[in-house]
Amino acid sequence: MTLTPNPLPPRHPDWRAEVVDLGRTVALGLAGALVLHAALFQPFTIPSSSMEPGLVTGDYIVVSKFAYGWSLASPSIRLPLASGRLFGRDPARGDVVVFRLPRDPAQIWIKRVIGLPGDRVQVSGGHIRVNGQWLSQTPLAPVRDHDRPERIVVPTLERQSAGRTYLTYDGGPGFPGDDTGVIIVPAGTYLVMGDNRDNSLDGRFPRETGVGLLPAGNLLGRAEVIVASWKPGASLFKPWTWPNLQPDRFWRRIV
Repeated sequence: MTLTPNPLPPRHPDWRAEVVDLGRTVALGLAGALVLHAALFQPFTIPSSSMEPGLVTGDYIVVSKFAYGWSLASPSIRLPLASGRLFGRDPARGDVVVFRLPRDPAQIWIKRVIGLPGDRVQVSGGHIRVNGQWLSQTPLAPVRDHDRPERIVVPTLERQSAGRTYLTYDGGPGFPGDDTGVIIVPAGTYLVMGDNRDNSLDGRFPRETGVGLLPAGNLLGRAEVIVASWKPGASLFKPWTWPNLQPDRFWRRIV
């Protein structure tokens, strides 16, 4: 007579081990997301029209936080700022940078780098001269301002000495900031300006009202791409607001 061994009782999964494994997976995922968010990339929404026409209100952009090295301005939580940067690098002229506002580091602003350390910059009649050379500016046909259709502006193709080109807006003569003295950019600082030149409180204005000279330690990173864009009230999660999305602006590289 052949004896058949009793089958082993079925093993029931240990729910406690599964909970621990799930918790570990979630914790690792959150840690990875926090590292990416704190040190490498971070999304921002454009809140104003100071960078038109390249960036408009409602654009949702991604910023490379390690493009110029890492500083105490980089974390999402606010820390006391310092002048040093780990693996620090200067922006290139023409880069669009995101930074903590010198007079109020809780505010995060975005502008374009016009002057690097050691540069001599002057604005005269809305035209920019860097180290004695005028930036090439080619006016195009007038258009209506994206956010303020009652305002007529002149798109201008501006070219940096290294050949980089981008569009700016000019509201005409007589605006504050159209004329400055010679601004000497000290070491460890940058001169930044908004592309919507007559609607931007930037490095042409003193720190009390504008940006003043931007310390390197305030840099958060370089703006890289427009991921999405929407008009006020629109949301990807509210289908009835989709007519207010601006899909023609999705996945645009920022120049």
